[in-house]
Amino acid sequence: MSAGPAANLQLRAAGLMLASTVAFGLMAICIRLASRTEPVAEIAFFRNLFGLLALLPLLLWPAMRAGAPGAHLRGVLRTTQLRRYFIRCLIGVVSMWMGFWAIAHLPLAQAVSLAYSSPIFVTVAAVLLLGERVRLRRWLAVIAGFIGVLVIVRPWSHAFTAASLVAVAAAVITAIVAIQIKQLSREDGSDTIVLWTYLFWVPMSLPAALWFWHSPQGMAWLWLVLSGVLGTFGQLLWTRALKLGEVSALTPISFVQLVIVTVAGWLWFDEAIDRWTMVGAGIIFAATAYIAHREAMLAQQHRSNAPSEAVEPGT
Repeated sequence: MSAGPAANLQLRAAGLMLASTVAFGLMAICIRLASRTEPVAEIAFFRNLFGLLALLPLLLWPAMRAGAPGAHLRGVLRTTQLRRYFIRCLIGVVSMWMGFWAIAHLPLAQAVSLAYSSPIFVTVAAVLLLGERVRLRRWLAVIAGFIGVLVIVRPWSHAFTAASLVAVAAAVITAIVAIQIKQLSREDGSDTIVLWTYLFWVPMSLPAALWFWHSPQGMAWLWLVLSGVLGTFGQLLWTRALKLGEVSALTPISFVQLVIVTVAGWLWFDEAIDRWTMVGAGIIFAATAYIAHREAMLAQQHRSNAPSEAVEPGT
């Protein structure tokens, strides 16, 4: 009897993760469609602007029903880490530009596959920036992930393009951003982190958009609006999925995005399905899934040892 509620919770988490994955996959398609006529810097700005406009009513709706939206918004905005938010968002904008540029100029499957290597770089960054201890099995998973990246990029073959390095650089910078989010989450809730991120991203991405400005026309507006709305929905669904379920169980679901963009690239953009990209993506998938599994196990061990650790905080 007791397994019923737990199973329902995991099923709900899986559904939220799947919905998030679909949203992110559709967002990538919208970015590619918008890039046919609009500069990448402008796409990034509108993704942030429309993402913020979509976020505000979602954050305020529960408080509006309770009749206290102002107090709720002040509570969400309350933070003592504005300097850290500024640095995190500045780095995040650079990562966004690179990631969107890769989506616009690389085959969709290749761009998204390389983006999935970010958890591998997160593990390395956690060691270098946070002093976390990583044991042999996770290092082996990291090495396997790097091999997967090399299989996709293939620097030894004629298929290599410097453009693929932009996608790899975006994944590396995204890993640094992920470390910073871990630090921010020690004091602030997820809604606070998401809202302050958008409040910084919109003005930060505006100057580059104005520099490369091109007035959107016709269907371009639809793709720009959808990229922002889908990005916000994907982000909120993803955070709520991780609150309900285990990272190790949910991470494999996120790779449905690769299926979505691969099919879209083949149907709409005449992109061949590259077997090397699929092999490399499979290696990255296995490596990141194992890393997520190990991190979930270690987090569970940490929670179970929390009472004894509280007695000796210096250990």
